[in-house]
Amino acid sequence: MNLSGLAGVILAAGESSRMGRDKALLPWPPEGPGTILSTAIQALSSACDMVIVVAGKNEANLRPVAYAAGAFLLQNPAPERGQFSSLQTGLHEVLNRGRDSAMVTLVDRPPPRAETLTRLVDAFLGRDHGIWAVVPEYLGKHGHPFLIGREMIEAFLRAPATANAREIEHANQKRVSYVAVDDPLVTRNVDTASDYDSLKSEIRSV
Repeated sequence: MNLSGLAGVILAAGESSRMGRDKALLPWPPEGPGTILSTAIQALSSACDMVIVVAGKNEANLRPVAYAAGAFLLQNPAPERGQFSSLQTGLHEVLNRGRDSAMVTLVDRPPPRAETLTRLVDAFLGRDHGIWAVVPEYLGKHGHPFLIGREMIEAFLRAPATANAREIEHANQKRVSYVAVDDPLVTRNVDTASDYDSLKSEIRSV
């Protein structure tokens, strides 16, 4: 399923204050040897020809995990500006590395199923010329990872750092294709310890 020219971008610069520990380093799968970050890198690597992890002040802690999983690591020099600044940092690197499309996700979203990624990539490859982005949708709720072409990358980069991805998406909604998937993981956030415990219980019961 690897698509030449598609770069994966994982935003992992948050301070994880509500979790109390770095979400990127939480064990995943729950009983497995990996972390949410390493598992996300492996998942995106199946669809992308490179993966970029955007870190913040946690760069030193994420470095061994990112490099061991074969990803590039980039530091947002001012993560306090918010998540959108990390997205812009990652997308600048996508263009700097000669890519013009990206698959973007957040490190607090456990990676979706392989068949979900396949469906999203197929939709992106087969999109009409006027479609700039492909976004997964589960039970009417939009999720991650989303795929964007050069036009949407440039729209994100033109926006002020105080903006957010949702604003840009809504401003260009006619350019976005929402793809229904049967995968609740695309909309699950792991913000708190209780979120993590709840998700672990669900995974074990499957």
